[in-house]
Formats: sequence, structure tokens, C-alpha cells
Amino acid sequence: MQVWTIIYDKSDFPDTLYQSALPLVDHSARAKITRFHRREDACRQRFSPLFDDLALTPCLGSLIGSLLPRVLLRKRGVPRDAIVFANTDTGKPYSTTPGLDPPLGFNVTHDEGVVAMAFGTGDLGPPAYNIGVDVMQLKVPPRTTFREFVDSVSSQLTAAELDAVLAEIPESEAIRRFYWVWTLKEAYTKALGIGLGFDFRRIEYSVQDTVTIDGEPARGWQFRKFEVAHSGNRYVGMAARFIGGRSMSIAELDEGSLVCYDAASFVQRAIEELT
Repeated sequence: MQVWTIIYDKSDFPDTLYQSALPLVDHSARAKITRFHRREDACRQRFSPLFDDLALTPCLGSLIGSLLPRVLLRKRGVPRDAIVFANTDTGKPYSTTPGLDPPLGFNVTHDEGVVAMAFGTGDLGPPAYNIGVDVMQLKVPPRTTFREFVDSVSSQLTAAELDAVLAEIPESEAIRRFYWVWTLKEAYTKALGIGLGFDFRRIEYSVQDTVTIDGEPARGWQFRKFEVAHSGNRYVGMAARFIGGRSMSIAELDEGSLVCYDAASFVQRAIEELT
């Protein structure tokens, strides 16, 4: 499993580049992109923000989110005219490009100035395959204490998770713990592609490398942690993948499996490879 991250700064992203890239995506994706009110929103892809019903709401509606899997398929040697996508009934996008061997699983997310895509071979859970990713900036909402922030989402955390994030530790470490827990929950549900209504309390991450689902070990799952820095801010991310079997692993993403691009360079590359 690998992760590509795109660092977005609107001051370094000219409108001419945005307009040149729009024709590279299909009509339905372009329609979703152009309905955003702000260009910076259109240049990213947004999956469920923390306070939007705490639910998975996937869409392939942003420019960079749409370009990421297309560039990946071009890298695998797929002709640009052969690249096609579809969505599951719950909205999770997947590739229907013919002749992919091995199959491809991917998932895209973003928070603030970072877009991320996790991808790997499609092992289980076709057609979209069980791969998910989430990334979030380490911060507390303005005019809110950390305790108030945690209390606002406490219904989605288990008692053990609350104990871990509210322990007598420095606040910076508590914030980090919280977002490791949250991004794991998001990545897991995105890997399942199950849409609205999943109770996050069914997932428990002890922050000690143990993950349970409905009280049982998350057998067959891989969880990979990664971090990204952007403009003085830190982001943490989690990628999840179901490969089957009896074991579960959670670890840092392997060296070399995390690749970072700046948005302008990535989109310029996409224009060159997709036209």
C-alpha cells in the first residue's frame, strides 16, 4: 500500500493552470468541480469533515481528487482514452478500466491544504476494494478548548479512547492521539465504503497498536500511519486495507511508500500525461 500526498497553496496555483486541467476529467466530475463557490475547494477533494454528521460522504468532485487516480493509471501504462471510473451504490469511486492486472484499489481524501490518495492492489472487496485513507491537521477549532473539542465528538469515541486522549499528558500529545484515533476510524469506514450511519464506537483504537471492531481484533486489516508538514502545520494520516487472514498490523508507512508533491507541479504533470 502506498500514499501520495498533494500539498495545496492557492497562492502558488494560478488560475490558468486550473482552467487547463478542468478538461482532463470527465463531464460528471467536471460538473461537481465547477459547482464549488471557491476555487480552492474545487482544487481539492473533501470527504466528511469532522463536524458534518461524522459520516462518510464520498464524491469524486474535486480537481486534484479526480486527477490523482488518472495519473496513477497513466503511470501504470494505461492509455488515457481507456481510463474510466464508476461509483458504488454508496458513492465510493473505483476504476472500471479494462485489463488492469493486478486490479487497483484506491481512496482519496483531504483536509485543509493536504490531499491524499492511498492505493494498492485490489485484493478483497471488489469492485472498489477495501482501501481507505484519511488525513487531518493537528489543531483544535478556534475559540474551543481541547476538552470542549473532545466532548463535542465524545459520542463517537469509546471509554478507552476517551481515557487515552484525556490522560494527564501534554496537550500537543493529546491532540496527536485524538487524530490518530479519528483518522483510523475514518480510514476504516472509507475502506468499507459503507456510507452514512456507521457507529464509530464499534471501532476502538487503543493508541497502543491494538484495533478492535465490535470488541474483536480487526483480523485481516493493515493500518499504516503517516505524517505530512505544510506551511508550519502538521498533519497525521491513516491508510487502511483489508487483505484477509487472521493477523492485524498497525505501523508507520514504509519508507518510500509516502510520496509528496506540490499541487501546481502535480497538476502540470497531469496535463502533460493526460493530453
